[in-house]
Amino acid sequence: MAFSENLQYLRTRDNLTQEQLAERLEVSRQSVSKWESGAAFPEMDTLLKLCELYEVSLDLLLRGDARASLQADSDGYDAFFTVHNLRVSLGVGGILLGVALMLLTMAAGLAETLSIALLLTVIAVCVVVLVASGLLEEDFRKKHPTVPDCYTQEARDAAHRRFIWLMCGGIGGILAGVIFLLLFFTVFPEREPYELTAGGGFFILLALSISALLYGGMDLEKYQVWKYNRDNNPTPQVRERNKLIGTICSAIMITATAVYVGLGLALDLWRTAWWLFAVGGILCGLVHVLLDPYKDDD
Repeated sequence: MAFSENLQYLRTRDNLTQEQLAERLEVSRQSVSKWESGAAFPEMDTLLKLCELYEVSLDLLLRGDARASLQADSDGYDAFFTVHNLRVSLGVGGILLGVALMLLTMAAGLAETLSIALLLTVIAVCVVVLVASGLLEEDFRKKHPTVPDCYTQEARDAAHRRFIWLMCGGIGGILAGVIFLLLFFTVFPEREPYELTAGGGFFILLALSISALLYGGMDLEKYQVWKYNRDNNPTPQVRERNKLIGTICSAIMITATAVYVGLGLALDLWRTAWWLFAVGGILCGLVHVLLDPYKDDD
């Protein structure tokens, strides 16, 4: 591909008009138009600005094939984060499914101690998966601090449509769980084991919904390669802020776990104190929003 073709591809890939690109380069729109038609050629300092803007080498910009180079997932970024996002969403959903399994086994007559042991086993497996996924992600980021943007606009549009369906499906699933509870108790009395059965069914729907919501958000973020590259090369101020966020969230979830276990052992509230984890998750989300070092930039 010639320089003119590479420039036109890079500009349209970022959804920029010729006028918008001209403003970034501090040149006229007519200059950009001439470059893309092959009627003129930019000066060296402008070429270097283009290389910095699109994160490509000068050789690729002038003589290479920008389309083929940038669409090649040479680092395995897409494959890694597709699997990673699935593991994380299923790990979180699995914990909720563990609660459902505990309630349903209690309703079926299994000893409460065994049902709780089953829940803790499921939680342990899910936590191992989540921790391992986090360590693998950290290792991938260290090996690949920056990656080329390998996605076409068509792929981004498809991801956005998928995100909308997953978000709507997740919210609909939660509402369906509430409706299920209301309808369930119009048929069955509000006493054991029916309450446990209804709770188990609700948590199954909740697990599926949360998994869909989480995967949808993470899948959409996967296509924001610029954000991945930015987060892997933080300034010292951003690094300190992220460390603070991690410390606060760790303290919140450790406290929630300690209180849950304490209430369970002291007051036998294993069935009802699960809301502590939901509150902890919400508080962590608020911490991320309030302390996000990039909130003004985004």
